[in-house]
Amino acid sequence: MYIRNAIIKEVCCGSLDDAILAEEAGADRIELNSCLQQGGLTPSLGTLIEAKKRLKIPVMVMVRPREAGFYYTENEIRVMERDAALFLEHGADGIVFGFLNQDGTINTKMTQRMLKIIGTKQSVFHRAFDVVPDPITALNLLIELSVTRVLTSGQQPSVYDGIPLIRELIGRAAGRIQILPGAGIQLENVREIIQKTGADQIHFASSTIRMDTSASGNPQIFFGGAYYPPEDRYKIADLDSMKKIIENASPM
Repeated sequence: MYIRNAIIKEVCCGSLDDAILAEEAGADRIELNSCLQQGGLTPSLGTLIEAKKRLKIPVMVMVRPREAGFYYTENEIRVMERDAALFLEHGADGIVFGFLNQDGTINTKMTQRMLKIIGTKQSVFHRAFDVVPDPITALNLLIELSVTRVLTSGQQPSVYDGIPLIRELIGRAAGRIQILPGAGIQLENVREIIQKTGADQIHFASSTIRMDTSASGNPQIFFGGAYYPPEDRYKIADLDSMKKIIENASPM
C-alpha cells in the first residue's frame, strides 16, 4: 500500500539473512533472489517459504533461471513458469521477470504467458528493460500488458547516470505503470536521485563481507568460475548502510 508523500524502499536480497536484515533496516518491500553477483537469479522455494514465515513486509520473487541475456529456450521458460506458480502458491506477493527477443525487444507472447500465471499479484519487468532498443516503445507495451512495475536504471550503468530517462519514463507513465529506479543507489546520491527523477520508490542493495573459514584449509581449491573467487568469504546485507540509505530516502 502506498502512503502519500512517502518513498517506498525496496531492498534487493540474495538470501534469507539478507531479507531479515533488510526488514530490520526499515525496508518496505524486498526482492528475493539468489546469486546477486550475477545480477540475481531464481531463489529456492525454501528461501521464500522461510521468508514469508519471518517477514511482515511484501516479498517479490525473482524468476531468472540463468545469467546472461533474456532470450530463453522453451525448457527454460517451462521451468520459469513452474517456479513462478510455486512461488505464488507459497505466498509470494509478486513475480519479477523479463523476456526479450533475440533483437532485444520485449517478447510479448512470453510476457503474456507469465502475466497469466501471476494473475492479480504484482508483476515486475526487471532490468532487461535497460537493454531494449527503444525504451519508450517498451514502456508503452508494458503499460498495454498491464504490468505493475518496471525496474530500470534508465539504461545506464547506474540510476544516477540514468536520471534524465527515468524522469521521462515517470512522466510518460502518468500513473499507468510504476517506475522503480534501481542500480547504484547509495547513501551519497539517494536523495538527489529522488528529487531529480520524481520517483516515489527506489530499489537498492548494500552489502558487506562475512567470513566463512571452513574452506580455508586448501586455498588451491575454487568452486566458482574462471575468476576464482576467494572461498573464505561471502557477501551479506549491510544493516548499518541500509539503515542510512533508508533514512536519507525518507521525506524530511
